[in-house]
Amino acid sequence: MRALSSSAPPFSFTTFKHKPQFLSPHPNLKPPTNFKLRSSSTSNNNTPKLDELAYEAERQRLDAKARDAMAETSKREMDNDDDPKAWKWIIRKRIWDLMESLNVASNPRPVHHRIPNFVGAPAAANNLCGLEEFKVGSCIKVNPDSPQKQVRFLTLSGGKKLLTPQPRLRTGFFSIVESTMLDSSTIIEACTSVGVAKYGRPIGLDEKIKVDLIVIGSVAVDPKTGARLGKGEGFAELEYGMLRYMGAIDDSTPVVTSVHDCQLVDDIPVEKLLVHDVPVDIICTPTRVIYTNTTILKPQGIYWEKLSPEKLSQVRILRQLKSRIEKETGQKLPSGPSEKLPPTAQRRRRRS
Repeated sequence: MRALSSSAPPFSFTTFKHKPQFLSPHPNLKPPTNFKLRSSSTSNNNTPKLDELAYEAERQRLDAKARDAMAETSKREMDNDDDPKAWKWIIRKRIWDLMESLNVASNPRPVHHRIPNFVGAPAAANNLCGLEEFKVGSCIKVNPDSPQKQVRFLTLSGGKKLLTPQPRLRTGFFSIVESTMLDSSTIIEACTSVGVAKYGRPIGLDEKIKVDLIVIGSVAVDPKTGARLGKGEGFAELEYGMLRYMGAIDDSTPVVTSVHDCQLVDDIPVEKLLVHDVPVDIICTPTRVIYTNTTILKPQGIYWEKLSPEKLSQVRILRQLKSRIEKETGQKLPSGPSEKLPPTAQRRRRRS
């Protein structure tokens, strides 16, 4: 992996020493005392009880199918020297390989084609939840991946609302989980996909909500620019764009990621980023907190002209949103090329 530059960085960081603690409250957070258990079958007697084993088995089956598809896509694009997306896969593979070779990867393994879990993820989460931006927030959006499980736990144990997407947006949109829906025996379960399905309240595009902080998973991130690479499916960007459409977030909403120190890189070319790529404002590792002072523009919504018909067909909420906008405007929205990720879009920098 390329070493980070030794010159004076345009970012700031604080170094910490932590003993990792998994699923234990942050010392500055006070767990709520008014936990209430909500039945997994909800108050509507017509709502069937969740078949947890079937739900989890289907989730894992679809996740494996998606990883296989990503593996095929990455190989095809890396083998094509002229493919404008090859450089992203090269960096991702380098980081995945490095984490496995250093044995800093955690289950589920191998970490390839995932947001990689890592040794020290709880310590990184504790650093994240010690941020002032987290402490003052009341609604925190957190991705559903393994390395951010402790962040979800600390969000709920701190009495905050947890907004989390359903896996790959396959079955819906977002769910809100609140500590008042839980008790001390269910809060850990509520940090999992099954638990969100049991205890969360699904929301739609018309939900009036303000998100105070976005926590996003990463494969690689540049502390000098805030440029970030995910696992390559683009769902984090879609989630961000839909929250912008809802008015739940704006340019000032902080975006934070938690990663292992070896996931910090210095070779993500900002000029090759796509217009919908989401930069990060703050990076939390097990050893430090880095404010990137990013000047990369954040996406302003969904870029329909970049969205392939295949991706649209996978995500029902996107089809609903597209239909709504077309009905409201009386105009047909553009669509992106079939089976292709968006072409490179020149990224402008915000003026300092």
